[in-house]
Amino acid sequence: MTTYKIAAIPGDGIGGEVISAGVEVLHALAKREASFGFHVDHFDWGSERYKKTGAFMPENGRELIAGHDAILFGSAGAPDVPDHITLWGLRLAICQPFDQYANVRPTRILPGITSPLRAVTGPELDWVIVRENSEGEYAGVGGRVHRGLPEEAATDVSMFTRAGVARIMRFAFRLAQSRPRKLLTVVTKSNAQRHAMVMWDEIAAEVAAEFPDVTWDKMLVDAMTMRMVLRPGSIDTVVATNLHADILSELAAALAGSLGIAPTANLNPERKFPSMFEPIHGSAFDIMGKGIANPVGTFWSCVMMLEHLGEAKAAARLMRAIERVTADPSLHTPDLGGKATTAQVTAAVCNALLGDNTA
Repeated sequence: MTTYKIAAIPGDGIGGEVISAGVEVLHALAKREASFGFHVDHFDWGSERYKKTGAFMPENGRELIAGHDAILFGSAGAPDVPDHITLWGLRLAICQPFDQYANVRPTRILPGITSPLRAVTGPELDWVIVRENSEGEYAGVGGRVHRGLPEEAATDVSMFTRAGVARIMRFAFRLAQSRPRKLLTVVTKSNAQRHAMVMWDEIAAEVAAEFPDVTWDKMLVDAMTMRMVLRPGSIDTVVATNLHADILSELAAALAGSLGIAPTANLNPERKFPSMFEPIHGSAFDIMGKGIANPVGTFWSCVMMLEHLGEAKAAARLMRAIERVTADPSLHTPDLGGKATTAQVTAAVCNALLGDNTA
């Protein structure tokens, strides 16, 4: 029997609640499958540790998780810690050194969930957004000088490299090629950002020549927001920069019904380092401890983790269980307009897994 070694990092806020639910579902799935199991190591890295020790994780933190098969991450962010300190001290401190350059965010309307878009059904909104996850607007290049003085200045420099753009384009084209519609939209802003984004467009065209069976188009990021709302059926696979995809994927999750259901995979496709899987909803301190956090985003992230580990059959079984549960309005958490608790949704998914007799 294969035993997968998982590093669980709950992080902040509701992260602990949804990661606990995710681990429970993974163990239920392993019991159902019987061909593999999970050894889960828990790491208490987050804002509470930072406030006590001055660091979100120990100096050898990445060494402690480098040998794991995957990382399951909850959320990062606390009201009394500046967001940029949290992000760079924890999440990006894992993503960037582990070269998790492909951030993949699928979006579709799950059974039982209603999109806020008028008369839009599941088949019309089934997207995958690929976010460049290692450079661009979040490269971390820049600084501040003359702090507190009238001439204080600050810069954040968007860094785009040919290697970085080419690899995310190839990843996105391959992903689009693997999907039935073989359709890719390259999001840009090259009308205003005349250097890096023009290079982004040029490399997209170069890579496109390697994938003649993929139909692709190019769209300015501002126009893309309108297209997502007015013509969702025209979209399938999307590739965008670190910042643009960050924003568009939040909109996509909202259009699918709730941030609470949206998953993320931070992939190192070459598998030199472990990849990290997380819900996109954030720490949500306003509902922390109330037992009403939606765990579906974490469960769907676990589906993506299973696919990455090569357990496609188990991933499909878990996705079926999730859809069976979302189809029941009595099992909707408050973000979906229901009254169900985290524990009730988790138990329902576990029961659906154990009762799934599909081969």
